[in-house]
Amino acid sequence: MSTMRSAILRLVLAGVVLAPAPLHAQQVPAVPPLSDYFRPATSTPARPDEQGFIRRWLLLEPISRPNPTNTVFTGSYVRRALDPAGYPGDLGALPRDGQVAAGTEGLRWHALDSTLWDVKLFNFAQALGKPKYGVVFWAVTVVNSPREHRNVRLAVGSNSASMWWVNGEEAASLFDDRRMVMDDVLSDRMVLRAGRNVIRGAVINGPGLSDFCLRFVDETGAPIRDLSIEVQ
Repeated sequence: MSTMRSAILRLVLAGVVLAPAPLHAQQVPAVPPLSDYFRPATSTPARPDEQGFIRRWLLLEPISRPNPTNTVFTGSYVRRALDPAGYPGDLGALPRDGQVAAGTEGLRWHALDSTLWDVKLFNFAQALGKPKYGVVFWAVTVVNSPREHRNVRLAVGSNSASMWWVNGEEAASLFDDRRMVMDDVLSDRMVLRAGRNVIRGAVINGPGLSDFCLRFVDETGAPIRDLSIEVQ
């Protein structure tokens, strides 16, 4: 028997209680910093990545919307929860980085570039110390096109349900309890204007992770990349 084991056995036989390590000494997983998933957006316009995904967004800190399960996210429920009338601000104006959203208790907008092709909303909230479950996230961006693109589709994936508007018109809706899948839902064919196009979206989440991905594709399904993206 080793010397260490012999010493422990003698203590046990003597009635000495060996207490577990205090909680503060136990290793607690660290929360990944925001920089693992996002960088601050700059004043220089961004471009879609090589797959066409739009990574630059204004993200609002999550709004509480308690939901014990994602199974409640039927079409009618999601449309009520994400009605544009409940948008926290002026639909005719672009929010500013650091701005407190109207009608919220101090929730701020953040102008960020996602380091990944999918925008990690769960990690965004977690890094800021905000609620991650039972919440609604709002996202806004501006896509500038050098020419008119006809017959394009908005391709969206989200976890969980979400709704998306382009230039004020509903473009894509993703209902029910779903996992984020690339190009999960395609909009009807639309026209992407020459110049400025505003995209707004809202993602609702109960328990579990939350993220989204979004890009425009042409008639052949190829990503549209001759775009510039700004949030300032």
